[in-house]
Amino acid sequence: MSARPSPTPAAAPAPAASAPFQEERATFERLTTGRTRIEAELAKVIVGQHEVIEQLLIALFSGGHCLITGAPGLAKTLLVKSIAQIFHLKFQRIQFTPDLMPADITGTEILQDAAAGRQMVFVRGPVFAHMILADEINRTPPKTQAALLEAMQEHQVTAAGQRHPLEEPFFVLATQNPIEMEGTYPLPEAQLDRFMFNVVMNYLPETDEVEVVTRTTAGAPAPIDALFTGEDVLRFHQLVRQVPVATEMVRYAVQLAAASRPHQAGVPDFVNQWISWGAGTRAGQYLVLGAKARALFHGRAHVTAEDIQTLAAPVLRHRILLNYRAEAEGVRVEDVIRRLVETVPTPLPK
Repeated sequence: MSARPSPTPAAAPAPAASAPFQEERATFERLTTGRTRIEAELAKVIVGQHEVIEQLLIALFSGGHCLITGAPGLAKTLLVKSIAQIFHLKFQRIQFTPDLMPADITGTEILQDAAAGRQMVFVRGPVFAHMILADEINRTPPKTQAALLEAMQEHQVTAAGQRHPLEEPFFVLATQNPIEMEGTYPLPEAQLDRFMFNVVMNYLPETDEVEVVTRTTAGAPAPIDALFTGEDVLRFHQLVRQVPVATEMVRYAVQLAAASRPHQAGVPDFVNQWISWGAGTRAGQYLVLGAKARALFHGRAHVTAEDIQTLAAPVLRHRILLNYRAEAEGVRVEDVIRRLVETVPTPLPK
């Protein structure tokens, strides 16, 4: 009697995607599909400035602070406020003036009557918000500018020996007028280095400027709709840091920053001729982090050399200090950055 053939085992079901993976995929889709919606909302009040908007959003998705440089009247304040509305973030605007004191930013302790008697109570300053607009930050002396340093780096404020954590997410977007204008104070290098990007806003083309004038002299603009929340922004931060990046790309970012340091082995001759001080390690970190965010912003899950090259100017322009020879020869920091990108070998795709 022949043995009965054993039944063919059923195919094992395909393993379901893990919950963390599903969450990451959903966050990725929200970020990539949300780009068009964000741009549409900003277009209600902002004309043009597409490169500036992309750089600000990359900084936001990366969790970095941003310095915005431009002449008065270019809608710097309006742009920052509109971004805060889109992401439904608590927004505070601080107008920096020559008489502004550090306590006007961080807060101060006051003597207050209570049931148990008088006691010192800490009154929080405007820095306790999700998004801080430090308007015309170079209008105030360095002592007051430095009041933001601990908040930017540690996301906390220390008063009378007590640590007061800031709300998350936390961003500082500072605007400044060109340094050449009267009544301004150059930001200290230590504080400049805390800013991920230095975004430059230039005047609009004539056609765009005509549209701005037409809009602003007509009816009120359409209201900005909130598309995301602070929790979404925190998830974007986590997703950005999980984007894989090849070692060659990290090395390229490091080499690009290191090439700006004068009197180091192997740097180009023009660096020694024109640069007094070059970019530090934070430049390489922000080049890679920003490149990850830009990759996601354009629907990719990997970093390319183009991502790093595109962000070289906003990352490096406030970290490179030109010397007197460069100024005498009319060399701009943008010219130096362009030559650095052209000189440092670009890694070949594999």
